[in-house]
Amino acid sequence: MELAWYALLGLFFATYLVLGGYDYGVGLLLARRPTAPATPEHDRAADASSRAALNAVGPFFLGNEVWLVTAVGILFGAFPTLEGELLSGFYPVVLGALAGVVLVTAGVQLRSRPRAQAARAGWDRVVVAGSALAALGWGALLGGLLQGVPRTASGHVTGVGHVLTPFVAAVGLAVLALVAVQGATFLTLRLPAADAAPVARLAHRLVPAALAAVGTAAVLGLLSDRVRAAVARPAVAVLLLVALVAALLVARAALGRGRAGVAFAATSAALALPVALVGAALWPRVLVSTVDPAASLTVADAAASGPTLSLLGWLALPLVPALLGFQAMCWWVFRGRTDGRAPVYW
Repeated sequence: MELAWYALLGLFFATYLVLGGYDYGVGLLLARRPTAPATPEHDRAADASSRAALNAVGPFFLGNEVWLVTAVGILFGAFPTLEGELLSGFYPVVLGALAGVVLVTAGVQLRSRPRAQAARAGWDRVVVAGSALAALGWGALLGGLLQGVPRTASGHVTGVGHVLTPFVAAVGLAVLALVAVQGATFLTLRLPAADAAPVARLAHRLVPAALAAVGTAAVLGLLSDRVRAAVARPAVAVLLLVALVAALLVARAALGRGRAGVAFAATSAALALPVALVGAALWPRVLVSTVDPAASLTVADAAASGPTLSLLGWLALPLVPALLGFQAMCWWVFRGRTDGRAPVYW
């Protein structure tokens, strides 16, 4: 039962990274807008470009965040001990990630209310900052889990210095790069063909940057004593890392051939694989202690009692198919590229 809920937690968080990833990736791409346009015409064109990008994610934007809410609900209900340790041991990065989510949500929904182009550009910068915070925060959380934490025999993580390491920073930057590629690939799939062509070229150029960021994080992980000690299944970790690199290479090849759908599927796999890597590499532990191996927290110890998990299972039985069905319906109804007839959301 614990394994099933652990897998469900990973599935929901990975799905959130994939779906929320293109939200934040599109938000990052708003940084391409000049902060001080030379002419009013240029200003209007830049605003129209930002609006088109945000309208591409408009039908999915708020629904994608439901996956985060559901993942947090599973964490609170099925793994209360893990929830407490994550919030106390990783509160700087979790707080940063949640602040980013709030900034993106507020910025996207408020940017079109003012008439002044300067005010809209300001809200665009809020969206960019929030997108960067969210991507860096969730990436740092994954890196921190893979590196291990200073959990003592008292059962609590002490301090926050474990999130201030080169490896954690490198994983955060790698997720940021993956999110940027995901956003650019999503726009290649959704914008009108004429507008999608330059974004496709940008996505093609971003893939090598993502590969470099992933490679840097991998090298730092190999050089880190703490990461090597925390990883219980190095062969699985290497296999999933190779799969991530392969997904990015497939995405680059597909973008070069104009196959946006294949590229988006590949970048989505690349964003989901880090979650699978962390879960599989640490199993059966979920928090590895760097100061006392006996204080490491296993999945079984972190889970709620058997009756609680069974009750949650009956509650989740109708909700999970409903959530999956709603997501599938949303993608089907709003499939295809945006055009002049598409609703304006933001």
